[in-house]
Amino acid sequence: MAKMVNIYEAKTQLSRLVDEAARGEEVVIARNGKPVAKLVAVDKAPTGKRPLGLARGQIWIAPDFDETPEELIAAFEGEEPK
Repeated sequence: MAKMVNIYEAKTQLSRLVDEAARGEEVVIARNGKPVAKLVAVDKAPTGKRPLGLARGQIWIAPDFDETPEELIAAFEGEEPK
């Protein structure tokens, strides 16, 4: 069952409440005795390596992707086009 605290206690004891939530306890924050928010632990991100190639076949890159026109390079460098 979740622990219920009022907003004032939550403000003054936030570090302790966060530690409790990190250990798996749910903390419900109430205003005037009515629940308004819940403090829970964040799911841990997977720590293993991600498999390569998950988007294989879904991405297309134009053959001229790395070719930059000389006029564009000149414009970025503040030069007059040739």
